[in-house]
Amino acid sequence: MTRETTQTDEEQTAARLRLELAEAIVKNRADIGKSVDEAILAAVRTVPRHLFTPGVSLEEAYADAVPIMKRDGDGVAISSVSAPWLQATMLQQAQITSGMTVLEIGSGGYNAALIAELVGPKGRVVSLDIDPEVCERAEQGLAGAGYDDVVSVVCADGEFGAEQFAPFDRILVTVSAPDIPPAWTDQLAEDGRLVVPLRVHGLERSFVFQPEGDHLVCTEFELAGFVPMQGAAENRQRLVGLHDDDIVLRVDDRQPVEAEPLRLALEGPQHESWSGILVGGMEPWDDLDMWLATVSPTYGYLTATDQGMATGLVTLTLRWGMSAVWDHDSLAYLTLRPVTEDRTEFEFGAYAHGPNATELASQMVAHIRSWDRDQRRGTGPHFEVHPKDALDGDLPRGLVVEKRHSRVTVSWPKAPGLTSQAN
Repeated sequence: MTRETTQTDEEQTAARLRLELAEAIVKNRADIGKSVDEAILAAVRTVPRHLFTPGVSLEEAYADAVPIMKRDGDGVAISSVSAPWLQATMLQQAQITSGMTVLEIGSGGYNAALIAELVGPKGRVVSLDIDPEVCERAEQGLAGAGYDDVVSVVCADGEFGAEQFAPFDRILVTVSAPDIPPAWTDQLAEDGRLVVPLRVHGLERSFVFQPEGDHLVCTEFELAGFVPMQGAAENRQRLVGLHDDDIVLRVDDRQPVEAEPLRLALEGPQHESWSGILVGGMEPWDDLDMWLATVSPTYGYLTATDQGMATGLVTLTLRWGMSAVWDHDSLAYLTLRPVTEDRTEFEFGAYAHGPNATELASQMVAHIRSWDRDQRRGTGPHFEVHPKDALDGDLPRGLVVEKRHSRVTVSWPKAPGLTSQAN
């Protein structure tokens, strides 16, 4: 892509910020033991991100953060420009090369421009979004940055893909998806890759799926977080307020939960139980969350604001969310406590409230111990997405998460038999 050689002060500043952003992405990935291809970094150094974030300062546009571009009537973000580290992660997962045809579901323009740099002039990018305002902003940014000859913006419901441009070598979904619609599988090339932030029993990960016969097999996944999908596929998580909006239990739609009994439970005494299982301060333990989501009949994330924490009703290690389980009138959630003075090592445990607090806390601690014994530092869970009409006997052994369009299976090494659950 050609650029003018004469640059304004703003363009020079933007160019410097792009270089710094690429360096920040490299450091972010290195901190978790991951790398990022030079082609992706070159795209980050090239694409003028600020042209896709109108109304945002240059510094904010190039920060490794998430500029919110649109909210719904309830104040929930429904359009954003994803954090650069996350965009780089998904592009790394996608393994896009020159000449490919790529579908992006969830537009904004910037990520489509990065993809355009990767596919080159012989490739094609289709960027699809249901929101006309988002499509217009994407088109303006792409035209201003000089990518409108490679990227086609389509304003339509992502649930149905873009059949007129299929098949796609890669499909990247940049919104939180509750399910895998049949159109995505149908429009994916036989040797293609689908990269999608899929919710499985309330937990969201960026999955890489590849076709294998009549189903999809996950080859890798990483932590992710996106704005929810809109349109026919919309299925947002429920936010169950346990103390106004300051203490909230985040659950997927089909899980049974009554707010009032759990509110009353939180007002009662707190029971605690400790596992004896330790974790280093910088050691990742997101697999434990997935294990708890897999083996527990109910699962969600308990969150709290500063005001919620100040009430003393909950003690969350991470305010943005800790794994939680519940029954009708009792609630337990994961916690950690430091076991060294320098706070470099922590012990997993559970806090619980309600009539069944002791039982729920003991169950969570037992699950922590089984994770440590059988799953920790192992290969992790294996995910597959099967058609809705797939027979039980044709599915791999493990948890079956029933979704609207599909049956998602989660298998763990050494795991006991797991049952089917709605999601």
